[in-house]
Order: sequence, then structure tokens, then C-alpha cells
Amino acid sequence: MDKQQILISMDGKGRATDNIWIERFWKSIKYDYIYLNPCDNGTDLLEGVAEYINYYHTKTHHTTKQTPNNRYKESVAQKAA
Repeated sequence: MDKQQILISMDGKGRATDNIWIERFWKSIKYDYIYLNPCDNGTDLLEGVAEYINYYHTKTHHTTKQTPNNRYKESVAQKAA
């Protein structure tokens, strides 16, 4: 990575703001699903997390007042125009 001048972090090693979107998603999934639904095994956890991710992307509204899927579709349409 050094030879190709690739940086691991955008604005400092270990900073939460490096990837705020995924940090926010992990906070949501932990507090909205994992901590409230303890699982007995990995299979239950995997199925539950998959259901939550589907819910998160299709049903929840974020700062744009849209679901992530709808916002993505809108941005693709804007770029195509």
C-alpha cells in the first residue's frame, strides 16, 4: 500500500468520522436489534440481522425523509438525467 500511496484512513487513524455512514449503521443495528434480541446461536443471529438490514433499507426513514433504497434510486435517476 505504501508503494502505491494508498492511505488506510481518510482523516486520521482510528477516527469515527473516517466512515461515518457505516459507523451510524452499526450503531443502529446494535441498539435497535442485537441488544434487544439476544440469540441462542449464530443461525438465529444471521437470520435476524438479515431481516433487520432489509427493514433498515426499505422501511426506515433517515435524514432525507426517505428510505436508503429510495434515496439511492433517486440519486441514480438524477445522475442519468
